[in-house]
Amino acid sequence: MNSPASRRVRTIAWGAIPVVLTGALVSLDHIPGTDVSLTVPYAAEGPGPTVDTLGEVDGTQVVDVQAPKTYDTDGHLNMTTVSVRTNMTLAQALGRWMMTDDTIVPIDTVIPQNMSDKEVEESNKQAFTQSESAATVAAMDYLHLPVKITIAEVLDEGAAQGTLKKDDVITAVDGKEVSEPGEVQDVIKQKSPGDKVTLTVQRGGKEQEEEIELGENPHQKGQAMLGIAMLSVPQDDIKVKYNLQDIGGPSAGMMFTLAVIDKLNEEDLTGGKFVAGTGTIQEDGKVGPIGGIQHKIAAAHEAGAELFLAPKDNCSEAAASDHGDMPIAEVSTLDEAVSTMKDFADGKEIKTCQ
Repeated sequence: MNSPASRRVRTIAWGAIPVVLTGALVSLDHIPGTDVSLTVPYAAEGPGPTVDTLGEVDGTQVVDVQAPKTYDTDGHLNMTTVSVRTNMTLAQALGRWMMTDDTIVPIDTVIPQNMSDKEVEESNKQAFTQSESAATVAAMDYLHLPVKITIAEVLDEGAAQGTLKKDDVITAVDGKEVSEPGEVQDVIKQKSPGDKVTLTVQRGGKEQEEEIELGENPHQKGQAMLGIAMLSVPQDDIKVKYNLQDIGGPSAGMMFTLAVIDKLNEEDLTGGKFVAGTGTIQEDGKVGPIGGIQHKIAAAHEAGAELFLAPKDNCSEAAASDHGDMPIAEVSTLDEAVSTMKDFADGKEIKTCQ
């Protein structure tokens, strides 16, 4: 009796003849001369690039920290990603499924049906910006350093357009002092489209109040929207900049936070080890779940990571993945991530995903 492996090889071999003959057709994403699409409603997810947040990309620091005192780092703190392929023909999708370890998923899990490719890209960029901001807040909080809120972008046709400006510093909302973007968002969430909000901002060294009538979130009816992108930046003379292009979403948050801490903290977080990981980060240091963890673990293992930090809520799937002898640690907070790395470097037992 033939094994499943041999049957698959035979199917591919016999199928090679018609694929070769119709190669020009299967590579097309629409019928020539028409707008009729030949693509399937599925996407392929696989291991993406893994980047050392303590290192450089194209000669630029991935996490650039400027401060009166920074410290040299050792080891690696690699963020991991998932590659996504869309607009595939049936033949291309089958090829990814048979010839790679990619996961084939419904397209609407990658691109929501009510959003265009451009809107998804913009949403991912905003999520990435918010992730950077949360990473800075969490790192500064861990190091007991103060932060302030700056406006990174005023959205076109948003409620704040013409009133607020890029680089404004928000100090209060409706008379209540704020220091983190989440505090501003909490106030806006309690309001409805058409309600007014008063922001106290610093601009050009002067403080002023601006009253704004809130708009509506185009993707969630009835939800108020201010129409700005905010960043948390350290007070005083510390500056943090994240320099990664063409990567979206919030899943690098924890690794960004650890990189900032490592560069501003005399103690070496990694102990010289190659650590990789993934997970969102909240301003209070909580680590949240992400998607595609099996592909991120595969990429980290292939890159030579000695330890992988995984969000607690992803642990079941993570433990079931192929990770060789690379331990996968369970973390739910920033403090746990830091203590896990220290224990691992010291040769102590760590809590792993089961």
